[in-house]
Amino acid sequence: MDIDLVLVPVDGSDRSERAAEYAIAIAERYDADLHLLFVLDERLRRDIDDGHVDAETIAEEHRAFTDRVREQFRGTGHDGTLDTSTATAFSEHRLMQTPGSVVLDVAEDVAADFIVIPREGDSEEPVGRAALYVLEYASQPVLSV
Repeated sequence: MDIDLVLVPVDGSDRSERAAEYAIAIAERYDADLHLLFVLDERLRRDIDDGHVDAETIAEEHRAFTDRVREQFRGTGHDGTLDTSTATAFSEHRLMQTPGSVVLDVAEDVAADFIVIPREGDSEEPVGRAALYVLEYASQPVLSV
């Protein structure tokens, strides 16, 4: 299998941290780069836009998560790159935008060759809600952990 880029959708949960650990192992094994996709729930996005949640606090949580993953990634001795992006899981304007479709859209945009996603879990976690959709419709190989 030829893997140049591993995509791992995350939301800061323990499940997504575990998925990132698996993604790191795959990236190391295949000498691939890693891309963390932070998937924001629409309610959180709305709360940020309305000023009920401080955007800088969320950004700091994402930076801390990224730093932990980066430290693990570098700890393997692998010299691949680690990139990040953020997307909102749902949209009031695009009815077909769901957590799963967002993950697959980003996978296509970044040309991911492999996706590691947390198993379907807590219905409050957007990444957990994306797992089944990604497993069913991804054109890339998917590992659900």
